[in-house]
Amino acid sequence: MVKLDQIIHNIPVPDGVNANIDGHSLTVSKDGSSLSREFRHNRISIRQGDEGIEVHCDLPRRKEKALSGTWAAHIRNMMRGVDTGFVYRLKAVYSHFPMTIKVAGDKMMITNLFGEKVPRVAPLPWSPSEVTVEVQNKVDVTVTGADIEKVGQTAANIERACKIRRRDRRVFQDGIYITSKAGTE
Repeated sequence: MVKLDQIIHNIPVPDGVNANIDGHSLTVSKDGSSLSREFRHNRISIRQGDEGIEVHCDLPRRKEKALSGTWAAHIRNMMRGVDTGFVYRLKAVYSHFPMTIKVAGDKMMITNLFGEKVPRVAPLPWSPSEVTVEVQNKVDVTVTGADIEKVGQTAANIERACKIRRRDRRVFQDGIYITSKAGTE
């Protein structure tokens, strides 16, 4: 049974950020960097409102209410990503064998993890203009970009490449781990 007559999520547009709606796709841009995403549903719409972008749904059911909240969160992340960006910080941890980390093109090479002879490879599927991966002080890795999904997936690829199998994780804690997730200020 429907309990609300309509649901509207207002997402404010920060200063200097341009948001354009073209049919079902939203493009958010600022200073040369832009993100675009398609939002397509027969009951939910996005539109330009007085205060910014509105996600609107008439007579929402449970799934439409949930989906409109998800769309609003995606749009907020797009605005924040273009405005300030996202930064994930990772740290390499080792106890006995010092590992070395190098970024080469679209791969991150992790050598000497647990004294292994074959280097481990973490894929970096996006170009450096979309997601930037930097290694500082031999153990600190910084992943930055405007799209939170691409930045998060890149950090997860790096963390997953160092997964240790057939060992007790409480004892053997070597690897590269996400230490913080934040927007740049």
